[in-house]
Amino acid sequence: MKRTILHFDLDTFFVSCERLLDSRLNHKPVIVGGTGDRGVVSAASYETRAYGIHSGMPAKMARQLCPHAIFIKGNAGTYTKYSKLVTEIIQSEVPVLEKASVDEFYADLSGMDRFFGCYKYATELRQRIIKESGLPISFGLSENKTVSKIATNEAKPNNQLKIEFGAEKQFLAPLSIKKIPMVGEKTFRAFCNMGIKTVHMVQQMPVEIMTSVFGKNGRVIWQRSNGIDNTPIIEYHERKSISSERTYGRDTIDISKIRTTLAAIAEDLAFQLRRGGKLASVVTVKIRYSDFQTYSKQIKIPYTSADHHLIPLVQELFDKLYDRRVLIRLVGVRFSGITSGTYQINLFDDEKRTVDLYNAMDKIRLRYGSRSVVRASALGEGARSVGNFTNPFNGEPPIVLAHRTQ
Repeated sequence: MKRTILHFDLDTFFVSCERLLDSRLNHKPVIVGGTGDRGVVSAASYETRAYGIHSGMPAKMARQLCPHAIFIKGNAGTYTKYSKLVTEIIQSEVPVLEKASVDEFYADLSGMDRFFGCYKYATELRQRIIKESGLPISFGLSENKTVSKIATNEAKPNNQLKIEFGAEKQFLAPLSIKKIPMVGEKTFRAFCNMGIKTVHMVQQMPVEIMTSVFGKNGRVIWQRSNGIDNTPIIEYHERKSISSERTYGRDTIDISKIRTTLAAIAEDLAFQLRRGGKLASVVTVKIRYSDFQTYSKQIKIPYTSADHHLIPLVQELFDKLYDRRVLIRLVGVRFSGITSGTYQINLFDDEKRTVDLYNAMDKIRLRYGSRSVVRASALGEGARSVGNFTNPFNGEPPIVLAHRTQ
């Protein structure tokens, strides 16, 4: 049986949510992201695209390119709410759903053509989403995830496109190779150096040449360029790691402030582990200096989710890592090597009252927020923006916070 894969993408999602809340923003250049000079663009309306503005661009540069643009800090809670609304609508209508990101969805409609017309069914579902959520949304329909995603991007804004079975190569051929998933800026430059700019040119190349130049990724890019993709729909995303980073408003060498930030991040991530019934076995600390040089160091540890074990390890890794005595721009912590399990008492270090204390604090955090109870070492100026109100182990991809600077 031939597969039929539907790909939905909410157009300029953050901007569209803001326009629902304030209709005065309609048809105006709107940018959602960090409002300070150190922020980045999380989403930009189509009106700003003509000025060369795109997501990930420094906010300072965006202001220079489009001085009359309206900048909005954004609210993660609002975007989560609308994302959940759209997810529930799609989930109620399709057999298998994969939520790839906060505004992107894949659905498997294979076999439904004998009962409905898949394209007609997808069209009716799109109209229902627009009617009930008020958000513009586009879709692509084809036999696999790659072609459907590219079709959605070609259909935008607020439109739809179906690629007939057998027409995948023909559809992809005239497009820029940059539109193939996995082809980032670095890979695109490598293709340009080879004189390759369109998908058609890759389609004509032997797969062996692609593999010799780009390794394993070369074969995948060649297959996707030829419309071949057998990737299944994944209903549940198992998190293999959790992490958090903070960029300072001004580069700092204040060690006390940096330690406070690291302690707050580690404490919050440890709570997320316990809330999800998880344990971590690898701790990584990352720092970025003012000259944008980035370094990280990690250590493998016995499985744990306890603050009083993880925070000292994070501080120890930072001490080993920070050796240039240069101003710091960003710090981050990642816990990986995650497995299911609950915190166990260490026979040599812990007592039953330690576990009881964690249970009591976590109950308060679940009710009032992850920063409602914190350690004294995690209190201070460097910890103000730390905190997470969503469960990272709920099977959904993480939301990109619109107000977070990079």
